[in-house]
Amino acid sequence: MKQGAVHQCATQLAERLNRENIPYAIAGAMALGAHGYERTTADVDLLITRDGLDRFKRAYLGRGYVDKFPGSKGMRDTATGVAIDVVLAGDFPGDGLPKPVAFPDPESASVQGDRFRILTLPKLIELKLASGMTAPHRLRDLADVLELIRAAQVPRTLADVLDPYVRAKFLELWEAAQAIELE
Repeated sequence: MKQGAVHQCATQLAERLNRENIPYAIAGAMALGAHGYERTTADVDLLITRDGLDRFKRAYLGRGYVDKFPGSKGMRDTATGVAIDVVLAGDFPGDGLPKPVAFPDPESASVQGDRFRILTLPKLIELKLASGMTAPHRLRDLADVLELIRAAQVPRTLADVLDPYVRAKFLELWEAAQAIELE
């Protein structure tokens, strides 16, 4: 598995970012999968700094990547047709309004996965929780955390390293994940 267009896009994107020495982290569903909860996705979520994005676009726009629309952060891989959704370090998840949890610098909040750098488990969970807590249209993010807790058997003690802003929601979802499904 992991041979489809989305994985091909993420792998090639990572190779190019590494070649340019641009810190990054793959986030979203691909990071969930790397941490133990596989779900289908049609795009690549990329965490990068503003400077990193500017450098990447100077090097690769028109050379395998195009803007989603003029002036957008996001791009499309021309070889695979896969969309790349970009989130910038320092911006805020969910509703986009200031809150204690912000998108972190990818250099300090990522680990090397099998094929590319991914958000650390605590940062991925913090961002998903903050997003789902503040944006009604992002409830999938809360469900992702619940399913990740189940699939990866995330320990309750992870709450100790999470930002206090999201800690109670994590514990609520952790308790829910422990429930035995009745048929």
